[in-house]
Amino acid sequence: MKKMRPSRVLRKLRSGEVVSSFKLNLKDARVAEIAAMSGVDCLWPDLEHVPNGMGDIESMVWAAKAHDVDVLVRVPRGSYSDYIRPLEMDAAGIMVPHCMGLEDAKNVVRMTRFQPLGMRPVDGGNADGAYCGIPFKQYLATANQERFVALQIEDPEPLEELDAIAALPGVDMLFFGPGDFSHAIGAPGMFDDPRLIYARKLVAEVALKHGKFAGTVGSPSNLTELIDLGYRFINVGADVVGLTNYCKSLASAFAEVEVPPAECEGIYGR
Repeated sequence: MKKMRPSRVLRKLRSGEVVSSFKLNLKDARVAEIAAMSGVDCLWPDLEHVPNGMGDIESMVWAAKAHDVDVLVRVPRGSYSDYIRPLEMDAAGIMVPHCMGLEDAKNVVRMTRFQPLGMRPVDGGNADGAYCGIPFKQYLATANQERFVALQIEDPEPLEELDAIAALPGVDMLFFGPGDFSHAIGAPGMFDDPRLIYARKLVAEVALKHGKFAGTVGSPSNLTELIDLGYRFINVGADVVGLTNYCKSLASAFAEVEVPPAECEGIYGR
């Protein structure tokens, strides 16, 4: 009998371990495979800001699964179809940006979770259901257990209802987005703003209080600090940043080269 692939992210989080994530902006599945081969636990492709198609996401999921790496897809705000298609492609989780309050969170759960947690429409004929190879009831129960939903907290508005949001069955993770939060409070890029520091600490505290997981973005320099705050899912780095920095380093090497005048004259026949 076919079974749904267990989530590597959930396995590690439930064991109290720290999960590493890497963001993908580029759509090529080979980029996803290179990242998956590096040893990270999770890849984070984006549909909120990046013009990727569903076929691109599907290829990334295939590439990641070949190396037992999870895929967390940040979905665009939209209909239930926008939310569940990555799950049906066998992404291990989805991240919904800009959760603005309790009713918003309830609606996400309703659209993305099967009974008794929500009213997600059922198919079962896609990769997550082993193309109808998993018995109906088992498919529903396993999807609720082995697939995760993360809500991004990146605005001040949901902070007042954060306790109620975190308490919702069907919400696995609160993910703090410092970039948009700094923008929302009128201090873009000021990551040392006291309001941002307070919110980052609060998100982790509330998630832990309700037995949920806390996620965010970070860097090697503040990784220990984030772990100490209670964050266990941490995205560090992105493909476009790595490629940009690599190309710049190569270009700068050429810019620093000094060619002797005699060699220049010989090249041009002077």
